[in-house]
Amino acid sequence: MDHDAIRAQFVDAHWATLVQRVDKAVMPIADELWSNEMLGWESYCEIKAADTNQKRMRVLHGVLHSGGNAVKSDFYSGLEKHASFLLRDLSTNPPTAVDPDAVAKSLDGYKMWIQREYEFVTEYNSLPGEHVLLSERYIQPLIIMRHREKKERTEELCFMGESFQQLISSENNAEKENNVLDALFSADSKGICPGAVILQGNSGKGKSVTAQKIMLDWASGSLSRENYDCVFHLKCKELNQISEEQSLVEILSINSNLTPDQILQILQMSPKRVLVLIDGFDELIVSFGDASNKLTANDVYKKAPPEASLTALLKGCLLPESFLLVTTRSTATDTLGGLLKKPQRFTEIIGFSEREVEEYFQKFFQDEELFRNAYESVKANETLFTACSSPVICWIICTVIRERFNDGTDVTSGLETTTSIYVDFVFTLLEHHCQGLSESVPTLLKSLGQLAERGMMERQVLFDEKSAKKTVSDPSGSPFLGKFLFKKRTRQETMFSFMHLSFQEFFTALYYISLDEKEFLSKLTERFHSHWQSYGVQYLDKNCPLKYGCPELHFLPVVQFLCGLCNKEVSDSLKETHNVSVPPSVQAQLEEWILFISSNRDYNLLPFVLLCLYELHEKDFVQKAVEAWQEMDMSWDSLNRTDCWALVYCLECCPKFRSLNLNFAAEELKMLQSVLCRTPELELTLQNLTDTHVTDLISALGEGKRLGELRLNSSGLSDESMKRILHALHKQKTVGGLQIAVKNITADTALILTDFIQNTEKWEEISLRVSAGCNDAESLCSSLRLFNTDGNLVLNVLRWCSSPQNVPSLSEIILQYPRSEMSSINLKNFLQAFHDINCLTEERAGFDQQVDSLLSHLSSVSGLNAINLSAPLLTEKWASRILFLIQSCKSLKGLSFNAGSWSSDDVTWLPGRLPEEGLRLLKESPKHPQCTLNIKGFRCGKSTDGCTHQTEQFEELDCNQRVTIIFSGENYTEEISPQIKLCDILG
Repeated sequence: MDHDAIRAQFVDAHWATLVQRVDKAVMPIADELWSNEMLGWESYCEIKAADTNQKRMRVLHGVLHSGGNAVKSDFYSGLEKHASFLLRDLSTNPPTAVDPDAVAKSLDGYKMWIQREYEFVTEYNSLPGEHVLLSERYIQPLIIMRHREKKERTEELCFMGESFQQLISSENNAEKENNVLDALFSADSKGICPGAVILQGNSGKGKSVTAQKIMLDWASGSLSRENYDCVFHLKCKELNQISEEQSLVEILSINSNLTPDQILQILQMSPKRVLVLIDGFDELIVSFGDASNKLTANDVYKKAPPEASLTALLKGCLLPESFLLVTTRSTATDTLGGLLKKPQRFTEIIGFSEREVEEYFQKFFQDEELFRNAYESVKANETLFTACSSPVICWIICTVIRERFNDGTDVTSGLETTTSIYVDFVFTLLEHHCQGLSESVPTLLKSLGQLAERGMMERQVLFDEKSAKKTVSDPSGSPFLGKFLFKKRTRQETMFSFMHLSFQEFFTALYYISLDEKEFLSKLTERFHSHWQSYGVQYLDKNCPLKYGCPELHFLPVVQFLCGLCNKEVSDSLKETHNVSVPPSVQAQLEEWILFISSNRDYNLLPFVLLCLYELHEKDFVQKAVEAWQEMDMSWDSLNRTDCWALVYCLECCPKFRSLNLNFAAEELKMLQSVLCRTPELELTLQNLTDTHVTDLISALGEGKRLGELRLNSSGLSDESMKRILHALHKQKTVGGLQIAVKNITADTALILTDFIQNTEKWEEISLRVSAGCNDAESLCSSLRLFNTDGNLVLNVLRWCSSPQNVPSLSEIILQYPRSEMSSINLKNFLQAFHDINCLTEERAGFDQQVDSLLSHLSSVSGLNAINLSAPLLTEKWASRILFLIQSCKSLKGLSFNAGSWSSDDVTWLPGRLPEEGLRLLKESPKHPQCTLNIKGFRCGKSTDGCTHQTEQFEELDCNQRVTIIFSGENYTEEISPQIKLCDILG
């Protein structure tokens, strides 16, 4: 073989590497080839026009390939002159000819193999041959691209329900619109793309499934960017099985259908377009020494101890231009961070947000009705729904529900208890995520329980490394603990935590049942009587030490889990698998305490007792406990979904129940409908009611109820919705009161209300108010209230003051007249007249005419016995109007005038003034002897030259005083008050 042929063969053998590594030498070589007439002018210009050196080399390759050995030999000479270091490096490696067509064929076969192998997932409980399509399970989890501060971590561990969902959704997440791989390797704010990415996540968060999805996306061409010619997947569980020395290409071939030679050619052809995905770094049991330092960039075929090859790959000694993605539990992050090449990026799988949980359930069940029932059931339990951020919890719950469905059980009758799901979770992790434990399972659970209990007693969710190791021998090896690094001044601090505070509470309960009976009861008694301190001993019932106690607030969830561990199904499972269970005597103590709380009707503990009863899930005992209440008042705070679900279960165990007073969100109406329908006495406060909830409300009310109060706090109901609600109230035995927030109070509203009050006598109060955020200006008034009391009807109409510059001309009217005369006032016309007055100011033309029209309307109301007016100022004109009402309304016994108006919050009173002109006219004019006149407001206290004009700071002037002036016939009294007292005509 001649000299040119040898050189040409070398160029062909190393062409893939030359394309990647010639770099800046390409143009000097091309210049010499053109100068030596080895390149044509067009080819030279095409090379020069390419925007990267790699593209220039690819263009040059085409020229060399067509030019023969002479051109390749001249190119070799250019390498000797401009890239001698590269020639020396390549000369030490045996030349391997790269066949691009063969490489392409190998890659096509590899992709087809991946699509077959990665298309399915094997679930934890899969039998041999069972599998599920990955597309039917995978939901991209939330991934954050940074380390979290200690405060953020603590909040995430402690928050529950909606607060938790809002917290994790507000994190700085990877863009979900992109493929997860594109997001992980995207450029940062400085334009730097990482060469290596750490993807951290606790057990069951979905790291391995995400790795599988990345492989499948690449093989099926689903990546939005074509950055990778080849992706390799190394599973650390499999790497642990390697005992003899192997080269990197041999290691890469373990989880593929490619031979080491095929992989070597792929790496030679495009080393910069290769991604190596290392899954489960925390599971590696090899030691990482300094052997990697002996391997160089091109030693991919050189045999070495597996730990040396892996270390060299991680550090970038092997395949320095490739990309690395390493998944790991948090417990191994610090070790990995020290090994991995730069630039590197830290990312963390947070898990599922509310949206992802819903998507997971929808994919799992596929049947729309079953999906909706299952999702709503779990969403009703705050603890479980929070735990669903872990994909493995989602899988466990969905599996349990599907099993119930297959057994013919009604899914909507109630989910499994929270405790049973947590027990399943622990068993799943123990079986599938606990390889290589250094201690037995009972020892591990007990040590975790001791750590959990200490955290509960000391109110901490983060444990420093020293204190964690005092209890748990190997906290870094536990799948139930997360390890986190935080900055503390000039150093790093290592902390551990459970997945969430609820898991810490669960492990505390699990620890208690592992103790002997005496120690268990002793610890429980201490927690129930910690409030009593030393003198609590004298109140201790020796036969039932828990009876007169009450658990500390933060310890309540532990007691709830203990009740769940008493559940027969859960208890039998624990007894069978780990030989632990709640001693019968302790269970009897807990049940006795629940009966004691129930018999004493401690309403503060009622929601908690219901949760405990739900966890116990023993129908006969639940019925016995609930029957002790008969009346349940939980109106002091809005019930969450978990409280509602427990209430439904408990009342379904006790069909004969008399009275409920509840405060809850309108979204829970469907859930509570069955118990509300059959409870004869109700008092309800509903939050966030909308028109879409009205059908559910009417169904829940049913017929024949004694309805104490119905308070509908909403974003604004329409007239049609109000009409439907009032129609439903016709069917009740009694209605104590109705409060509705509406969009507007219109003429139609007035007609609907008139129809109701004239056709039913079963109500005491109806209150309408325009919801915050609705256009109050379009409404005839801001608030309308009707009271039915002692044979009288009281009508209260109010217009709020939206700002100090927009004070209503007549802010409030209160009328009282016999109920028998209700038809003597046309509510629609009355409200329209009130609205028209407030569309004008006193100075505007037509104002006096509008007011006179309204007052004339009042004088025609039969039996009108009391009037209350509120306006900004007692002017002479208002004084004349007051005198007119007193003289024209013969049945009037009381008239009040309050100078001022209500602000838009309906709470703050904005006081007004009592100028001397108006007061003088009232003093000098004759009045009805049987009518008492009350005037309230600010009055100037000067003996002469009293204030007669509006002053913005009049309340701050020393001369102005809050006064109440009473005219009884011709008698006159004046009282100076330190605080303004609003008139109450009903008092």
